[in-house]
Amino acid sequence: MSTLQTRPEPQTRPPSGPPDRRRVRRRAVRTNWTIGLLALPAVAFFLVFSYLPMSGLVVAFKEFDVSLGIFGSPWNGLENFTYFLESGDAARILFNTLFLNILFLAATLAAGMLLAIMLNEIRSTFFKRVSQSVVFFPYFVSPVVISIILQVLLAGASGGGGAVNDALGGLGFPAVDWYTEPGPWPWILTVVKVWQLGGYLSVIFLAAITGIPEEVYEAGMIDGASRAQMAWRITLPLLKPTAAVLLVLGVGRIFYGDFGTIYAIVGDNGTLFDSTDVIDTYVFRALRQLGDFGTTAAIGLFQSVVGFVLVVIAVLIQRKYSKETSVL
Repeated sequence: MSTLQTRPEPQTRPPSGPPDRRRVRRRAVRTNWTIGLLALPAVAFFLVFSYLPMSGLVVAFKEFDVSLGIFGSPWNGLENFTYFLESGDAARILFNTLFLNILFLAATLAAGMLLAIMLNEIRSTFFKRVSQSVVFFPYFVSPVVISIILQVLLAGASGGGGAVNDALGGLGFPAVDWYTEPGPWPWILTVVKVWQLGGYLSVIFLAAITGIPEEVYEAGMIDGASRAQMAWRITLPLLKPTAAVLLVLGVGRIFYGDFGTIYAIVGDNGTLFDSTDVIDTYVFRALRQLGDFGTTAAIGLFQSVVGFVLVVIAVLIQRKYSKETSVL
């Protein structure tokens, strides 16, 4: 009786094991070490110039004496804060800071978006590049140069007349002594900020426009939309995320006045303080004339805390009403 011979089962290779964990760990350490080395200059910069100086914030709660130093000066609690808030200038300065920054933020964002859409519609590549350079150039102009230009336009090189007053006279309007009239200066400073930052923001919006798929515009053309309709119905809504980010960043600095531009233009002209004096210029004058380090430090800390709170509120509102454009 024959016996059935069973064929031996083929030997199978054992499944390959997991990759060498040590090798993966070494590779990750090497990659992270390289990235950390590249980030080291930026980390050192912020550590030295942003975080270490925070130890000086204790001056806001002290009656600072130069001979005793920062940590040797006696504590005075919240007296520096109450001194500023109870002074007769606090309400005016806070209002000017908020009002001017809201004007600056709204006007520059609107001008940047409008300029970006206009530049995007230019078909000549050469003319488009030249136009971008022309509108971007004011961003690099020094505030001192802007002050001289305004002096020539509003008061004349010798302090008599000025190009604007000459134009008003030609139209039959009386001349205005601009440097003694505080009323028009919020709008004059807004025009300066638009001229200075409009081109810079337009470059940011242009970069966002280049990220819009071309198929979206082709669909609009097939539907018979004009260039103006596509700009209004397609480009503007798709620029909303970029505008939202810039708005949140601007809200964070809404309690910081543009010290360089405002002080270069207005200086110590007390007749214009009613409409142009902001927290930064007030702090500078207080530190220069009174040498009150405690109050100036308290105002600076107040600006930072309020700015942080406003950023948090702006982000929460943005997430509630437009989650797709939220920065967090």
